Amino acid sequence: MDDNKDALRVGAAVRRRRRALELTLAVVAERSGLSVPFLSQVENERARPSMRSLQRVADALGTTCVELFAAADPARSVDVVRSHDSEFTHEPLVRPLVRGHHQLHAMEFSGDHDAGREFQHRNDELMYVADGAVEVEAEGRAYRLGRGDTLYMTGGVRHRWRATVPDTRVLVVAVADHIEAAEDPQR
Repeated sequence: MDDNKDALRVGAAVRRRRRALELTLAVVAERSGLSVPFLSQVENERARPSMRSLQRVADALGTTCVELFAAADPARSVDVVRSHDSEFTHEPLVRPLVRGHHQLHAMEFSGDHDAGREFQHRNDELMYVADGAVEVEAEGRAYRLGRGDTLYMTGGVRHRWRATVPDTRVLVVAVADHIEAAEDPQR
């Protein structure tokens, strides 16, 4: 299997999502601030977007990078993701830990993270600090997490986070956005 070819398959997922929304490349370019030629190259798997560019495309398409990664790779019932199987090598390093369109997504974030970017996911999410330390803002409170700490957030919680020490690694596990999570009767 050609690892480089697999890494580029996110372009097909971008094209499928854009077409499903009946958007032109020009509209996605305008929404994302990226050029039409670059987006065309991404869709045709001739260019590999940085994580920042892919996030801009995901925002323009009303989705997330995680969902684009999942849509880029068919689901497997058993799959091993080796430590060297990184999708992107740009800083910060973001590596999917689960490939394919599953009910669960897991990502490893290494290095710096855009602290200004706010997230809100439809379903529940768990953050685990494997190394280093992070600060998470959620529901108007700041949480400082160190190595081995976890933070659980139910779906719908707006949050942002940043690494507070170099060489931080965070694992994020979330219920996929396409899953309709059961409502908690206590909420």
